[in-house]
Amino acid sequence: MVTLYDTTLRDGTQREGMSLSVDDKLRIARRLDDLGVHYIEGGFPGSNPKDLEFFERARDLELENATITAFGTTCRKGGAAETDGGLRALLDTGCEALCIFGKAWDVHVTETLHATLEENLRMVRDSVAFLVAEGRTVFFDAEHFFDGYAANPGYATSVCRTAAEAGASAIVLCDTNGGTLPQTVARVVREFSAALPGVELGIHAHNDAACAVANSLVAVDAGCTHVQGTANGYGERAGNADLLSIIPALVLKMGDDCITSDQLRLLTEVSHFVAETANVTPNPHQPYVGTSAFAHKGGVHASAAARLSAAYEHIDPAAVGNLARVVVSELAGRASLTMKALELGIDLTGDQEAATRVLDGIKQLEHQGYMFEAADATLEVMLKKELGTHQPFFRLESFRCLMEKREDGRVMTEATVKVHVGDERFIATAEGNGPVNALDGALRLAIGRFYPALDAIELTDFKVRVLDETKGTGAVTRVLIESSDGEKTWGTVGVSENIIEASWEALVDSVEFGLAHPRGEER
Repeated sequence: MVTLYDTTLRDGTQREGMSLSVDDKLRIARRLDDLGVHYIEGGFPGSNPKDLEFFERARDLELENATITAFGTTCRKGGAAETDGGLRALLDTGCEALCIFGKAWDVHVTETLHATLEENLRMVRDSVAFLVAEGRTVFFDAEHFFDGYAANPGYATSVCRTAAEAGASAIVLCDTNGGTLPQTVARVVREFSAALPGVELGIHAHNDAACAVANSLVAVDAGCTHVQGTANGYGERAGNADLLSIIPALVLKMGDDCITSDQLRLLTEVSHFVAETANVTPNPHQPYVGTSAFAHKGGVHASAAARLSAAYEHIDPAAVGNLARVVVSELAGRASLTMKALELGIDLTGDQEAATRVLDGIKQLEHQGYMFEAADATLEVMLKKELGTHQPFFRLESFRCLMEKREDGRVMTEATVKVHVGDERFIATAEGNGPVNALDGALRLAIGRFYPALDAIELTDFKVRVLDETKGTGAVTRVLIESSDGEKTWGTVGVSENIIEASWEALVDSVEFGLAHPRGEER
């Protein structure tokens, strides 16, 4: 079985323009655990306070499948491993598994590190041995391995042999520059595997030559049993190997049982969740999980695909949680919708007409810019509205937001809401840190006396995405809100040309979902 090692939270965040808060990283870690990933690299604790906070808070994560891993480097040139600050920072995270990298290309040792080749071997040996002696599982990333092997195969092999003999659980061969082609990767892994029999090998590929996924798969075929990558291929320059393309290839095409079929069906959902959390527009043409991955154009092809999908699709889209569709006229995905509805506690199995009606409504909303992968709560509210089972907790009459910038530079925002609860009408006004915070405060003042459970609900994240940038200030905006009551978290979405209206939509869905699913002691 191949071991899956995700580095989205560390290597993935090196993508230009991408930044994750600690809360973002914790949420993504939970979803990767749901997917069945074995190791989740949380960050580089010796490099920044954010990663230190992540590891501190990650100790409270109750993960079922994954082990949180900390990343670092070997001890400093000329320094002892036992007193090295970076290695101590790794141990202080409390992580059971650690990953350190070291130089495998001789030119990097002499010209970048300004060390002798022997000193580099000493740094690798002492660092791995020290961490292993502290009771940790250690993975060794052989940085620039394939370039180093091409330039000086004897030395690159010596670096890896040294790490293995010091106790590293796996030696990870890194194509750090991302320029190696699959035929070279396959040949080198086979040669190297013969040179180090019995050593578990891994692959860490970058995508600069558009071969990262292919390189990872041929490496497995050649003998690697540990694969590193990132969700959606996020990473520096052209990105890392996309773990969400590697996983279905391993399971469905290479017969590896690295995750279960139930976990595999979460693939598309997890992909889009990570994208939404990172505030990165999902790639519709991404293999397996993209909205266009199983799209068929109108005409003869689409008609034939509808009759015999296996002749036009390399896998069953449902296996990875995706849907087949026709670009011109949407292909009904009632089975997937029915399955998702059951997860939300709504049974559509006996009413195919309702399922079709709901599906048509979803497609219309997605056409407008809604996306439900990270907004299950909005999807549930929408399903209930379509089925006529939704029971609103209040009715909006109107709301208003005012912003005032004062001479002293302070910006004050005030919101007023007028709502009806049953036969009673209430008006409430609140100030806040921006319009959404003010609207949230005003709504709570208006209806909180009726719904004590509202006290436990808080907004934990707020993201805005402009969907059609070419329209400038007239563009449609999508707002994603995440909320929590301390027991569970849920996501809601709103879409409008007016950012405050989109925010209100997401806010109302958040409140209504939370009130419909109160915490245990409040039911």
